[in-house]
Amino acid sequence: MTKIVIIDYGLGNLRSVYKGLEHVGASPVISADAEEIASADGLLLPGVGAYRDGMKHIQPVMADVYRAVDDGIPMLGICLGMQMLLSESEEGMLTDKLKLNLKLKPDSESENGHIKGLDIIPGKVVRFSETLGLKVPQMGWNTLNIKSDNPFFEGMPNEPFVYFVHSYHAVVEPQYSLASCEYGIEFDAIIGKDNVIGTQFHPEKSGDVGLKMLKNFVNMCI
Repeated sequence: MTKIVIIDYGLGNLRSVYKGLEHVGASPVISADAEEIASADGLLLPGVGAYRDGMKHIQPVMADVYRAVDDGIPMLGICLGMQMLLSESEEGMLTDKLKLNLKLKPDSESENGHIKGLDIIPGKVVRFSETLGLKVPQMGWNTLNIKSDNPFFEGMPNEPFVYFVHSYHAVVEPQYSLASCEYGIEFDAIIGKDNVIGTQFHPEKSGDVGLKMLKNFVNMCI
């Protein structure tokens, strides 16, 4: 069976992803162990919560993640995990502005409010503008516009519905955008580069379509 290591860095709904991978025939392992990561057929980077917390918590396993990606091991990032694949996030801006108003020093890891990411896929994370007149976060089902013939989309229906919960979204160059979605603006919902893919939505919560994507990812790891 295909061994998929779910990287355990202290954030994310690991059990739902575990069950999803198990359902599609993979052999999932939840671990932060360097040897487990190195021996994986594929890696899954989950994540729920704040970008700043995610980047702090992933520090102990960051070198192992880079090494695995460089070795060609396929990796799938989900939600915050997808955002962390990018170069930076503006998520620190609001926090830093609040701290300055309180005459406190902004966090040292943010540069003008921008928090550095893993920089595996070039791009940034930005917040949905309140001027769009839509609720933030986007919470619920939405339609994907698939732009690529990537094997991740094998057997997908036209305009599949998937489940989102997010206030921030990715901005990448066209060559890294595999699928987009409309929410006041068109935003990048699935990104990819070489052996790395990221989804802003939760495949494990997206019914049969999401499970098919997880199955496709597992097949890409064989």
